[in-house]
Amino acid sequence: MNRLLAGIVLLAILGCFCACNNMPGRPKPGPEVPRPEEIMDFSTLYSQNCAGCHGADGQLGPATPLANPEYQALIDDATLAEIISNGQKGTRMPPFAKKGGGNLSDAQIMALVKGIRSRWSKGDVLQGLNPPPYSTEHSGDVAHGKEVYNTQCASCHGKAEGPAGPKGSILNGPFLALVSDQTIRTTAIVGRPDLGMPDWRSRIPGSPMTAQDITDVVAWISSQRNADPEQHKAAQQKSTPQTAISQKTVEVHSDKSTGK
Repeated sequence: MNRLLAGIVLLAILGCFCACNNMPGRPKPGPEVPRPEEIMDFSTLYSQNCAGCHGADGQLGPATPLANPEYQALIDDATLAEIISNGQKGTRMPPFAKKGGGNLSDAQIMALVKGIRSRWSKGDVLQGLNPPPYSTEHSGDVAHGKEVYNTQCASCHGKAEGPAGPKGSILNGPFLALVSDQTIRTTAIVGRPDLGMPDWRSRIPGSPMTAQDITDVVAWISSQRNADPEQHKAAQQKSTPQTAISQKTVEVHSDKSTGK
C-alpha cells in the first residue's frame, strides 16, 4: 500500500511539472531576448542609434555621411570614439556613452567604431595627398573667409550678400543653429558626395582650398550666426526657382534611400 501511495504521489508531481511547462503564456524554448548592454551586433547598434541622423546606409541623412571614405580617412579611431561617446557640442548629436547619460557601454561604442571602419573605410583614398587637418585651434580671418566663400562656395550656395544659389543657402540662421564649426569644417574638407558636394580639392579645378582657406571660411560662415535675420530672410525670398528644384532632388534621393 505504501508503494502504491508513493507511486500515485510521484505521478501527481510529474503531472504538475508537465502542466506547468505547458501553461499558456510560458515562453517556449529558444533564443532569449538579449539585454540591451549585451547587444554587440554592428547592424543592430547602428540602426538603433545612428541611422536616424547619418542615414540607413551611412548617407543621405541630415548629419555627416559616415559612408564617405574621405571622412573615414580624415578622422582617427580615437576621435570617432570620442564623438560617439560624448556627442558633439553645437549640434543635436547627444552623448551615447553611459558615463555621459547615454545607453551604450564602452564595448558597444568600440563595436560601432570597428563596424563603421570595416563597412565604409577605404584607407588609401587620401594617400599621397595633403588634406587640411580635421580640426584646428587657430582662429580664422573672417574677412579673408568671406573672399574664400565667394570664390569657392557661391556658385552653389549664392554670394555672401546675395540670394541663395541652386543648392540653397547655408547662411540662414536655423541651419547655422543646428551645425557646429567643426561640422562646417568637416563638410568643407570632405564634401557631401551623397548630395553632390565636392571636397576641398574639386570646387575649382586646379585650385584646391588650403588649410588656411578652410579655417577662414569656417570663421566667416560661423560669424553669420549673429547676422541680421531680416537680411537672411530677404535673401531667401530672392532665391531662384532652381533652389526649390535642388531641394526636391534631395528629397527624392532621401525617399529612395529609405524605400518610401
